[in-house]
Amino acid sequence: MMRGVLLAAVLLSFTLGTAAEQDAEAAVAAVLDDLHAAASEADGDRYFSHFTFDSVFLGTDATERWSKGEFQAFAEPYFSQGKGWTYHVRERHVSLAEPIAWFDEVLDNDSYGECRGTGVLRKTPEGWKIEQYNLTIPIPNELAKDVVAKIKAGSQSSSGTEAQ
Repeated sequence: MMRGVLLAAVLLSFTLGTAAEQDAEAAVAAVLDDLHAAASEADGDRYFSHFTFDSVFLGTDATERWSKGEFQAFAEPYFSQGKGWTYHVRERHVSLAEPIAWFDEVLDNDSYGECRGTGVLRKTPEGWKIEQYNLTIPIPNELAKDVVAKIKAGSQSSSGTEAQ
């Protein structure tokens, strides 16, 4: 009898833990979904409300490592003109170790095609907030050497121009 009670308690604990994790994963997904919706609607206040005050955004260009303030300054002229950016989530994975969550997502964008977003969120008294978001354009392995060669050629030509 005692073993049955212990087993039931363990199973109940596991079920509750799983439900809590599912709720947290859903909350993280809701933040990311609203982030993308706010960007698409050029709603800068809503968009940046999803970031911590000390967050970092890493863009697709190697020079794009922005603090929240720097990224807001970059985005504000676009948002103020009603111009945002639209990414459609095709696939997302969320992992949790509360109060931290990390994710990766496959996104589709009209201009850039398939992209990947990865990042870290922290649970705050105000809910889940993005600490870091990294947007990349995955390069197929068979194209990687050509892309790297073009990047190197571009870097050499721009550094050559700066020296003149």
